[in-house]
Amino acid sequence: MPKPLIVITGASSGIGAATARLFSAEGHPLLLLARRLERLEALGLPDALCRKVDVTDRAAVEAAVREAEERYGPADLLVNNAGAMLLGRIADQPVDEWERMLDINVKGLLYATRAVLPAMVERGAGTIVNIGSVAGRKTFPNHAAYVGTKFAVHSMSENLREEVAATGVRVVTVAPGAVETELLSHTSDERIKSDYQAWKESAGGALDPDEVAAAIAYAYGRPRNVTVREIVLAATGQEA
Repeated sequence: MPKPLIVITGASSGIGAATARLFSAEGHPLLLLARRLERLEALGLPDALCRKVDVTDRAAVEAAVREAEERYGPADLLVNNAGAMLLGRIADQPVDEWERMLDINVKGLLYATRAVLPAMVERGAGTIVNIGSVAGRKTFPNHAAYVGTKFAVHSMSENLREEVAATGVRVVTVAPGAVETELLSHTSDERIKSDYQAWKESAGGALDPDEVAAAIAYAYGRPRNVTVREIVLAATGQEA
């Protein structure tokens, strides 16, 4: 029996790419969304529809999901992984960095969710996994705007879970600590980047993205009448 479609945003690197590889190996068709099409195609995964889509473009997200569903059938899992981590202090961080994080981390998550949720509710089945963060549960220096977006992810996820629980749709938050991804490289303040890297090394390194992908697969693989509401994971040496 063919396996159902899985949609992954921010699939060109890090957690998204690791999750794509894992579910592809399990035989699922995929819709992979990211701004870097060449990175998606370089994954070389079978039955993977790769589309250059910025999650802040709601119409493009909707169109890609409809195209994939026409080819592979209804989306059974959405992994809302696309995100930006731009660290800085509220007093001097460029305001456009706040706006970019809010657009991607909050609005982009909502846009992708809307693209799959009504059909999931109608079918009475489906899973949405939102990638939160330990920074969606506690604060960190130089993280104020980013923390705000991740607290939003956690609260929206829980509220959505309450909304759809009776319909059979599952909502899961996966909240990693520091992960070896490209996220830090987008921060514009070199001192903050250096301090973050030193903090990560002092903890003995960060999580491998494959570990986060495995957590996503674990939650998705539970029986349909079981929702793992939240998974929080971090490198053992990460104290905070």
